[in-house]
Amino acid sequence: MTENAPKSRLKTEDFDFHLPRECIAARPARPRDSSRLLEVGDTLHDHAFRDLPSLLNPGDILVFNDTRVLPVQLSGLKGAAKISLTLIKHTAPARWRGFARPAKKLSPGDELAFGEGFSATVTEKGEAGEVTLDFDREGEALDAALSQFGAMPLPPYIQGLRAIDEADNEDYQTMFAERDGAVAAPTAGLHFTPQLMEALTARNIHHATLTLHVGAGTFLPVKTDYVDDHPMHAEFGEISDEAARAINTARQEGGRVVAVGTTSLRLLESAADAANDESGLIHPFAGETDIFITPGVPIRAVDLLLTNFHLPRSTLFMLVCAFSGTSTMKAAYEHAVETGYRFYSYGDACLLHKNETPS
Repeated sequence: MTENAPKSRLKTEDFDFHLPRECIAARPARPRDSSRLLEVGDTLHDHAFRDLPSLLNPGDILVFNDTRVLPVQLSGLKGAAKISLTLIKHTAPARWRGFARPAKKLSPGDELAFGEGFSATVTEKGEAGEVTLDFDREGEALDAALSQFGAMPLPPYIQGLRAIDEADNEDYQTMFAERDGAVAAPTAGLHFTPQLMEALTARNIHHATLTLHVGAGTFLPVKTDYVDDHPMHAEFGEISDEAARAINTARQEGGRVVAVGTTSLRLLESAADAANDESGLIHPFAGETDIFITPGVPIRAVDLLLTNFHLPRSTLFMLVCAFSGTSTMKAAYEHAVETGYRFYSYGDACLLHKNETPS
């Protein structure tokens, strides 16, 4: 190949795999840390998630996402017509963008009623079911109304198995959730319990938190033929001075950075990118990121990744292939299917070692 030859483009179909419907978890494991954990490195090892302290080294640091999922699934009425809404992005104090079903019944200027005087007006409508809504209140009053009338925005693959219920209010929230803003859970954090955190602390394994408000686009499959044609969604993230110092100190003292979830990894890599720093040093960060990590993109800031099993043809499956190698991850997923691991948001987890020469 000559120096000026075009770079080969990744095909989306290369990140496809078959997943039987019965592998999709409809409910989380109880207790949370009783879920299974597949360790993926040069070989595959099956564990329970509560074995995690023994799989990490003293001095390692776990980096959690402390975003809190908002109850942004709403049912409203336009006159007598029932409309289902899933809010996806908060763009102004009283304004949200979202998806409506059936969107064909809505036009700009229509009012939707959600109960007890809580309402919104459609201000814009797109061609794919997306709408912009101006609510009749903002700030804490709007948050309170969403808490009263909204439901947890479970991914479609779970809603296809069963209805959302009250248990999901707790199940679809991590123990680290503090900062409102996500419309999807950072699901790797769902496996942790206070008892497991105590065991990690006793082994001198540190932790830090960052915030990435997970958007609805995170879990969607890529629909373009080529990976680099996919329009990546942007999400707001923040890494404090304190968190950046803790992460950098752990690494400087010989510890490994363990990203808990692809959301944590994406923000850590964005923070390293912000200074164009090849060392993986983390800098404080506040802003939106649309980083898209695919095979061939270097991982500089993270040594290990804790994550759930992801959808075929998704940006998240592409990310784990970038981290551990495409052939390695396809073999790991095949093993997981064959041995009964549970997939997706309420499913089991992987502990991925970084492959410095992924394939």
